[in-house]
Order: sequence, then C-alpha cells, then structure tokens
Amino acid sequence: MNIEVEIDPATNIRASAHRTNLNSGMEDLAAFAQKAAELEAALDRLVELTGEESRRSVSRLKDQLAAFEPSVTVLGQVKSGKTSLINAMTGWADLLPSDVNPWTSVVTSLHLTPAAENGETGARFQFMTEEEWDRLTTKGGRIGELAGRAGAEGELGKIREQIHSMREKSRRRLGRNFELLMGQEHEYGYFDKNLLERYICLGDDFDVPGHEPASDDQGRFADITRSAELYLNCHTVPFRLCLRDTPGVNDTFMMREMVTIRAIRDSRVCVVVLSAGQALTSVDMALVRMISTLKSREVIIFVNRIDELSDPANQMIEIEESIRGTLKNNDGPQDAQIIFGSAYWAGKVLHGELGDMSEANADALLNLTKAVLGTTKIDQSPSAHVWELSGLPALMRALSSQIVLSLGEPFLKKIASSAVAIATSQKAARTVMVEGNDFKSDVSMYDIRAEFERIAETNLSRFKASMAEIFAEYHTRADRVHENFIERATHSLLAHLEVYGDEQIWEYDPAGLRILLRSAYSTMGSKVRKDAEAHYEAAVSDTAHLLYRCFGPAVEGIQLSVPGIPQIPSPVTLGQTIALDFNDSWWAMWWRRTRGYQAFARQFRELIRSETEDFMRQMKDVQTSTIEDDFVEELRGFLEEQKGILLDLISGAHRSGTVEDMFCDKDEQTRNDALNNTLKTLGRYVT
Repeated sequence: MNIEVEIDPATNIRASAHRTNLNSGMEDLAAFAQKAAELEAALDRLVELTGEESRRSVSRLKDQLAAFEPSVTVLGQVKSGKTSLINAMTGWADLLPSDVNPWTSVVTSLHLTPAAENGETGARFQFMTEEEWDRLTTKGGRIGELAGRAGAEGELGKIREQIHSMREKSRRRLGRNFELLMGQEHEYGYFDKNLLERYICLGDDFDVPGHEPASDDQGRFADITRSAELYLNCHTVPFRLCLRDTPGVNDTFMMREMVTIRAIRDSRVCVVVLSAGQALTSVDMALVRMISTLKSREVIIFVNRIDELSDPANQMIEIEESIRGTLKNNDGPQDAQIIFGSAYWAGKVLHGELGDMSEANADALLNLTKAVLGTTKIDQSPSAHVWELSGLPALMRALSSQIVLSLGEPFLKKIASSAVAIATSQKAARTVMVEGNDFKSDVSMYDIRAEFERIAETNLSRFKASMAEIFAEYHTRADRVHENFIERATHSLLAHLEVYGDEQIWEYDPAGLRILLRSAYSTMGSKVRKDAEAHYEAAVSDTAHLLYRCFGPAVEGIQLSVPGIPQIPSPVTLGQTIALDFNDSWWAMWWRRTRGYQAFARQFRELIRSETEDFMRQMKDVQTSTIEDDFVEELRGFLEEQKGILLDLISGAHRSGTVEDMFCDKDEQTRNDALNNTLKTLGRYVT
C-alpha cells in the first residue's frame, strides 16, 4: 500500500505521512512536560513577588529550567543501523545520512524541540584543532603509537599510508582553507540533507576518473569535522530532547572511541544498537566494556534489523538469551532492557512505502504479525501496526520512563526546593519589614553581610579541601593498582617466554586492571557523596543560625533544603581500549629483535606504562575533575541563593514601617495570596 508523503518545507526532508502514532510511547515525557510548564509558570509568578536580590536567583532557576535538555547517547557498531534508528525516532526517515564514511569521527547531536517551539540556530559544525589533527596524522591514533613503540614499522606504515591518503584528499577539496579551518566552527540558520552530507558524510567517489572533487560539495569538510549540532523542530517529542549519534566503536582509530566515550559521559541514558544478525559477538568487546561501566537502568539495548531474520518470532528469544549470557560472562549490565525492532520497517512507514518491501522483509513482518496477533484481526491501520512492530513505541516508552525517573523528576525537585526557600523568605522579609521598628539586633547590616561571606568562603574551602584528600587517597590506590598490573603482566610474559619461547603469541587480559580501578572509583564516589552530604548540611546549618541570630523569630518560616547530592558519573573511561587487548604478528617480530628476556621485560614494562598513561590520566584526573565541578557548583549555587535571601532581608530590616502601613496597601493581600498559591504549587514538586 502507498501512503502520501509530506515534505517538510523547512528542511526539504521527508516527514511522516501519518503523525497520529509517532508520539506513541512518549506519554511519561508528555506528563513531565506539563509539570515543567506548571513549575515554569510558578517561577514566573515568583519573580513578581520577590525582592530585587532574590529575583536574580529566581531568574537563574528559570534559565536552568529553560536549558534542561535530557540527552540520550546512541552507540553501537558501524552498520548496526544507529543512524536509521535515530532518523525514525525523530520522525524524519532521511534526516541524517545513513552511510557515514568510517573515516569521520563525528558525534552528531540532534537537539529536538516540540513543533510549537522554534530554535534560533539550525546547525553548528565544529572542526578539529591542529593538535587533534597532529595526533592523528603523525601517530595514527593510540594503536599507531603502540605499534611505533613496539617497533612494528610495517603496521605503523600501513596506518600512516591511510592517514596520508585521507589528508591529501582533504587538501585537494579544501586547498589553503585546510589549515585556516582548524579549530573553527560554522553556523547556519537552517539545515538540509545536502548541508549534512557536506560536513559528516565523506562519500566514496572522489577518486573516480573524470570526477572533479572541487566541484562536488559532498563530504567537503567531513575529514576535519569533529562534532555536529543540529537544532530542529520535532513532531515526536513533547519536551526538549538531545539524541547523540556516535561513531561506531569497532574502529582501528582510537579517536573515534574517545569521542564516543565523551558522549556517553555527558548522558545518563544510553541506547545500544545491535544487529540481529550478530547481536553481541566477540568483536563487540569494546562495546561491552563501555556499557559495563554503566548501571543497568542507564542502558537500553535495541536489537535492530529483525526484518532480516527468517523466523523473528522464535529467533528473538534465542538472541535475547545469547545477549544476556554474553553480558553476564563479561560483567555487563545483565538487567538492561532489551527491545527488538526494525528501523527499516519504521522508515517504510515514514516514507509511506509499506508496499515496497523486499520479499524477505515482508515475510519477516508477516511471521512476527502472526506470532503477535495469532488469529486476531488487526484493529489498527497498517502503518500504525507496522510502526508498533518496528519497536519504536517500545523504545520511546523505555526512554521516556527512564528520562523522567533518572533526570526529570530529580531536576524538578531541585528547582522547586530552591524556589520554596526563596518564596518562604519573602514572607520573612515582609515580617522583618512590619516589625522593622521594634526588632532589636546587636549585629549591624554590614556585619551580617560580611559574616555570610565568611560562612560561604569557609564552607566552600573546607569542602574542596576534604574532596582533595579523598581524591589523593584514590590516586594513591589507583597508582598502586596500576603498578601491580604492570608487574603481573610482565611476570606473565616472562613465564610465557620460558615455556613457549617466541613461537606463540602471548595474550594478557587487562580485565583485572579495570575491575580493581572500578572498585577504587566506587569507593571514592561513595566517600565523596557522604562527605558532600555532611558539608551541605553544615552549610545549611551555618546559614540558618546566621539568619536566626540576626533576624530572630521573623525568619522561622524559611524552608531551607539541603542541596541535592549529585550523582557520581559512571566511570566510562574504563571502557577505553588498552592495546594489550589486541594481538598481532608484530609481537613476535619485536621479541626476536630483543636480546635476552630480562632486557625485553624492561622494554615491555615501559611499553605498558606508556600505553596505559592516558587511560590512567582519564580515570584519575578527568573523572575526578568532573566530580569536583558538579559537587562544588551545587554548594555554590545554594550559597548564591541564600545570599539573595539575606540581602532581601537586610533590605526589609532597613525599611521603617508599621502593620498599619503595610495593610494600607490594597495590593498587599493580593500579593500574599499569590505567594501562598505559588508555594502550594512549588510544594507539590518538593515532596
């Protein structure tokens, strides 16, 4: 059957022919959107009811709410169908090129807004820096570095030859602009398919005789593009959402792996796309390592391409058992949700081409339909039925639920808690204003402000110092684990050489290093959270004591909440490839060039230390820096809000007035009622 296809006039990309079922599965996120809108309205009212200083704090809360954009990282192998799946999730079957050349290392972030909202920017493309290009071209990535240190000139030569070919193609396309573009970015107030292909899809026809690369814009900037940000209206989402399409992880260049790891670090929910034909095989170990660092609730596994199975109804059961077995054997997230589907079927619905399937794909669809419905008649349109079997509604339902549970609800509670403290302080400020002539305090307004500054600085300094001690202890433990790993690997190699000589390739699994580092990281994270809770409570207590000492019973109604304890980010760096995971003939060649096993052991020890240096730096410095930033910012934000409250109270205490003066204002009762109603609304999100 054929369905009429709409063309989106803004992007010139095919949209859905029938949008009625594209929102299926997004009910939880839609309910969250309504709550966020209600909270935003309450903040708008609070802005009108606060003093000048607190108004700034409420405006910051509004900015945070407006900027809240849950992100989902989609990862998997090259050719697993990640891009086609993301296209289906957005409701545009042709949105992103589905055949991105493997030379590109681009994370493409799609910032989706509900159709009623308009983004100011259409697209932004960031180019690699000189340093990144130099690292790639002179060393060939981290595997190239290892090959060079090991003396495997032949292997390194192949890598350099490929890199040189890529660089020359880029130079031919870009000319002298090649160097000028490094580190720059391009912005557009629109995007379309041609623009996307120019930056993130290289194309394969640049060496065809008679074809002029300079006249063809496809892939013009693809080699040097580091990241792509797309901003678009979307008919399928009820709330802002960022989908990150990552490079495949089964790649010989570690730059691709590192940008994927950074994308995972920035998201709390990941969708792992597997191909039903090879759901989770030995070549997916890099992928298993990445997701094994995440909690089960943070991972949703989508098994794509069930349309290519001969008997999907029965084979899906076998595939799920195989996946869970692999995850269990490799310490992966065994309880992760597994959803089966077909981006191909979803694409056919979006194109309106249900009648244009291959015979095998149609047979698979019929097989699954019979298994699901039996003899029951289909009670929905063909497109809606196929859309359901494509797995998209189930996937969006899982994502929607996880986003709201892990990100949305805690975020609204945090915003509401801060707003309640500000709102209740306004009641206290009015009390101070009413009792201004009678209130006695032995502390001057100048002293109050100075004392709070001291409290804020003291609490921040103590917290930073305490975290520094925890991090130092973690670094010591991590270094000890690292040294023990190097020694164990060296002894294992020597034992192997004693028994087998250099006739057999030696292998050593660095899983032990990952496990021990993960344990050290987990212990450190628990200590940081416990320590943060104690310091946050101390800051609240110090602030409350100062307020009461300076303003007395007038401030008893202020509801100061202890700042929420941030989550410790998953140690995704543990999934980074360590070159010992690879094994090739050049090990044997290296051995034969070395005189004496002990001399070889010394070289090997330094090789492993050098290979794991970046891995350890990421685990020790990058991860802890992120933790420190998150936890300190939470405390600093709380103190900034309390400073605004304090300044409003000071302002109120400086004013002279009486009860009669206050209630002569005809609007005052209205303001009090509005404040009480706002507090009721905010209170629903705090409990």
